[in-house]
Amino acid sequence: MSSRRLSIIFATFLLVSFLTGIAGALQAPTLSLFLTNEVKVRPLWVGLFYTVNALGGVVISFLLANYSDKKGDRRKLLFFCTLMAIGNSLIFAYSRDYLVLISVGVLLAAIGNASMPQLFALAREYADRSAREVVMFSSMMRATLSLAWVLGPPISFTLALNYGFTLMYLCAAGVFIFSALMVWFFLPSVGRIEQPVDKVVVHVSAWKNRDVRLLFFASLLMWTCNIMYIIDMPLYITSDLGLPEGLAGLLMGAAAGLEIPVMLIAGYLVKRTGKRRLMLCAAVFGILFYLGLVLFQFKAALMILQLFNAIFIGIIAGIGMLYFQDLMPGRAGSATTLFTNSISTGAILAGVIQGTIVQNFGHYQVYWMALALAVGALVLMTRVKNV
Repeated sequence: MSSRRLSIIFATFLLVSFLTGIAGALQAPTLSLFLTNEVKVRPLWVGLFYTVNALGGVVISFLLANYSDKKGDRRKLLFFCTLMAIGNSLIFAYSRDYLVLISVGVLLAAIGNASMPQLFALAREYADRSAREVVMFSSMMRATLSLAWVLGPPISFTLALNYGFTLMYLCAAGVFIFSALMVWFFLPSVGRIEQPVDKVVVHVSAWKNRDVRLLFFASLLMWTCNIMYIIDMPLYITSDLGLPEGLAGLLMGAAAGLEIPVMLIAGYLVKRTGKRRLMLCAAVFGILFYLGLVLFQFKAALMILQLFNAIFIGIIAGIGMLYFQDLMPGRAGSATTLFTNSISTGAILAGVIQGTIVQNFGHYQVYWMALALAVGALVLMTRVKNV
């Protein structure tokens, strides 16, 4: 295959990652506001929605990952997931019924959210086949995803607060449509390769691997912290701190912008330092971030703290996925999905914890809990072997 053709395909991977990220970044940051202000439910029901949404995502993504690793065309599955994401956006655009959103909406969202691990798994397989540098290319894809989160949250809050949630969700549906077209017409199909018997044994017993389990639970705690922050922060800064609603979008966008150089630097350093050291570094910066949220409540401090947040998320988002893939060789789909399911399972815990704490104690105590979980993640990461 010509180098020009390869360049076009890899550019398409980056573009699809960006588009999928933009669509997600239009919807996720304002979800708690949407449920509170538009659907008009209590904090506990907001947390429950995140929990049910994440639980559905875990189940669906595991089923799809097992299917895609064993047989089938991953590109077609990715296309199907993107179509379901379009349907999910349309449901949220026109429905304000909590039961509809938590049932049909969650089902479509669970299938749609599986598009991201499938995209990264397809990219890993294609990079391996074309002899491209996997770590750096994966870091570039994560960077484009972060770039989407630089632009997405401010746009999301602008559209939602000034023009309404219906327009915001319709814009997300439009971006997903464009992404689906790129997947169908430009991304390649990568055939399955039969693995040797010894590799198959590793696949079956992957969860029995102590390091896989430790990494999963460490990642789970890190993402629980992060998602608790994402759920609670837009409500906390307005109800408790009295700051403008639009600041939430600026904070998320600033963190995402800073994540881009963090991911690229981490991708460059990983061969010298190893994945374990970088993940330990991420956990330390996560602790510093949540400690800062506990100690400081003014706008300037919140903006400065986004640097710590960016290092925390930038490393675990870029290196964490590769860590799982290296611990589970030959099964990119399941390894990537295990990583993304640590995020989804974190959302399950985050929804329950955040909703319960806010309902009974208020927003401020959420960040003490996040700090404790970040410390727990650091302890677990010290026990995972380097690869």
